[in-house]
Amino acid sequence: MKYIIHKHTMRLGQLLLVLLVLSLYSCKEEVIGENPYSGGKEPLGIKFGTALPEPEIASPGSEVEVSIRGLKKFENNYKFYVNEVEATVLAFTDSTARIKVPNNASSGGMSVISDGQTFFGPLLTISGKVSADGSFQATVGSNSTIYDILRLPSSNYLLTGAFSDFDNKGNVKVPIGGIAQINSQGAYNTSLNFGKGALGSINSVNRLSNGKFLISGFFFSFNSTRGKRININGIATLNSNGTLDSTIIDVINPTPNDFRKNKDTVPTFNGGVAGVIKKSFVFNDRIYAVGAFENYLRVFYDRSTYDTKVYDRTKIKQMVCMTLDGAMDSTFHFDMATKQSPAAGNGEITDAIQQADGKLILVGSFSTFNGLPAKHIVRINLDGSVDQTFKAGAGADDNISSITYNATTDKIIITGSFTTYGGTAKKGVAMLNADGSVDNTFNFGTLASGSATFASQLNNGKVIVTGNFKTYNGVIRQGFMVLNADASLASGYNNTGQFTGRVYKIIETTSSFGNPAVILVGSIQRFDNKKFGNIVRVEIKN
Repeated sequence: MKYIIHKHTMRLGQLLLVLLVLSLYSCKEEVIGENPYSGGKEPLGIKFGTALPEPEIASPGSEVEVSIRGLKKFENNYKFYVNEVEATVLAFTDSTARIKVPNNASSGGMSVISDGQTFFGPLLTISGKVSADGSFQATVGSNSTIYDILRLPSSNYLLTGAFSDFDNKGNVKVPIGGIAQINSQGAYNTSLNFGKGALGSINSVNRLSNGKFLISGFFFSFNSTRGKRININGIATLNSNGTLDSTIIDVINPTPNDFRKNKDTVPTFNGGVAGVIKKSFVFNDRIYAVGAFENYLRVFYDRSTYDTKVYDRTKIKQMVCMTLDGAMDSTFHFDMATKQSPAAGNGEITDAIQQADGKLILVGSFSTFNGLPAKHIVRINLDGSVDQTFKAGAGADDNISSITYNATTDKIIITGSFTTYGGTAKKGVAMLNADGSVDNTFNFGTLASGSATFASQLNNGKVIVTGNFKTYNGVIRQGFMVLNADASLASGYNNTGQFTGRVYKIIETTSSFGNPAVILVGSIQRFDNKKFGNIVRVEIKN
């Protein structure tokens, strides 16, 4: 027994010795190995101070004093930038630098580059004619995209979209389902009673001649207390007080003992689509809806029950016209012989406008419409046929994603991934006349590191362009710019910093100081380096 214990003790000792040797060898390798961080550049000792620039808000061409140390010893080996635009350093000490603000600078961070190293400094705000209106009270905004904005006779606004909260006024029990009212200064207003709002997204809102509202998009019920109830197919009317325009009707009751199911409260507007309505328009008490759908739906209430609705389904693609009660107007985009619509577009409709005469202009990824050539743009007559007098010529050579129309200037602006329109070189943004012909007085320049996703002309002729671009004609413009009617950068109007997001609509208004302004809505995260919740009022001084 003693021999066995001794034998095991020796083996244990040998094992510990091996582990000790391996441990020492491993440590030795770490000590003598090459330093993986060697060869890096030594810090230069340049450092911005914590003090704010003086002044904090500066004009192009003015002088600003900046707190910065260590710059003096690199007198001939550095570059100073204001939001990536090189600035001239007029003088410096061991702890400060006096710079001249570049004439084409915009709000953003200051920085220094020396010997291949970059040093970041504080934000410098560039004063100019454009700024976020700080008095606008929609401080938090929505928690998701706002697709449309409608000005009301009261000077209030209706906002619609995919959001479930606005300015933190919603909650789990009573969400703000895709529709909210704000007053003229942006404050949330409850004078209209939308209840829980829509189950889904409201993409478009119109006001009818009878004072009611028309909402459309991709939603299935409105202010319903029945959790999974589906009684709306993408479009409905609301009363002037915001409640669902509804009617009580008799329905078939397969369980006669349950008297509650003898009747049902249903939307008065009995019409809809199987799919998405992107835009809706109203002309001469007719409702025009365009989007991604292939069937028109109408509930056949005579065969429906409280729990189950029976639908009449009509094959009609991408466009439909309805009366004010939701019935399909078969004189528009419908062949009575085949009992269905013509072919419509061979690609997606991404956006649409309606002109003063009621005609629609559609844009998208299609190259034909109703079997006729239509290179990404087409005008539609009041019967749904293609208007062959529209002077788009060869159209666009690639997709058009956005279209806007200004009735005051009578001009159309399109944006997209195209490089030509009507056989003329146009790089992603083009201005058109009302007849579809290109307006060659607007010569859009060159964007770098991105594209334009939205553009709209103001009543004064200036054009707002937004997107994800970084420069325009070599000048730093970070996603937002104001152009003259000839597409040149408007002097004094391009002082703002970074814009992040996508605009879906703008509406002209005035600021609380009486200056011209616009409200931008969409999927907007930042404007002029500041955070926003999909809505911002921008003051644009004359």
